[in-house]
Amino acid sequence: KEMVGRGQLGSIFNLTGEAETNAMQKIAMEKSRLHVPLLFGLDVIHGFRTEFPVPLGMSATWDPALVEQAARVAAKEASRAGVRWTYSPMVDIARDARWGRIIEGSGEDPYLGSALAAAYVRGYQGTKLNDPQSIAACSKHFVGYGAAEGGRDYNTAEIPIRLLRQVYLPPFQATIAAGAATFMSAFESLNEVPASANAFTLTQVLRKEWGFKGFVVSDWGSIGELIEQGVAANHAVAAGKAILAGVDMDMESNAYGPH
Repeated sequence: KEMVGRGQLGSIFNLTGEAETNAMQKIAMEKSRLHVPLLFGLDVIHGFRTEFPVPLGMSATWDPALVEQAARVAAKEASRAGVRWTYSPMVDIARDARWGRIIEGSGEDPYLGSALAAAYVRGYQGTKLNDPQSIAACSKHFVGYGAAEGGRDYNTAEIPIRLLRQVYLPPFQATIAAGAATFMSAFESLNEVPASANAFTLTQVLRKEWGFKGFVVSDWGSIGELIEQGVAANHAVAAGKAILAGVDMDMESNAYGPH
């Protein structure tokens, strides 16, 4: 609460319920210097109160309209509880069933993956973000996270540029066409460059080639992970590399706040 009052938080993860979120929002709006409202985010992956099949199961329907309808229900329920931002859809193409998080996406095909990715965005966001029942979508994990070697989560990914552009990038681009408000940078190193410090994907492709106007949030702790990945000596260097590459918000690493 003290950090909110000082304007040191932009968003809060995993706080739900209208009483709880309104109490925090009141502090932000009345006590912080700039009176910028907080954004409350949550992993609304396959429903909020009403549960739907996991995304991989939903993809087996081959029915974008049904996926959009399910996401709309989730948005209505989540927004009622004060959640206005979901860390979904996960649009990683995954072709190694050993990777457990394959369950969160739409499988191995970029065409189907693109169609369903756009459907999720339309369902979550509705026709306009300022609708009380709209929640902002977050396309994740940008990019190549589903190609982790050996199916080991967080593991490095080696993806030739042709394969990257023809298979792994299209679902993300489809979400921009559908109006996705936010993106999430990934954990893994893509072709030896950590995804959360990768100016080629985050700036060249996302901003310059695709014209994305929203903001990019890091995955949980992924800016701090730049130290473990060997490209940053400390959190100050990690913060510099991430923000210069194109990551706008630091989720959990506490690198941007102090530095």
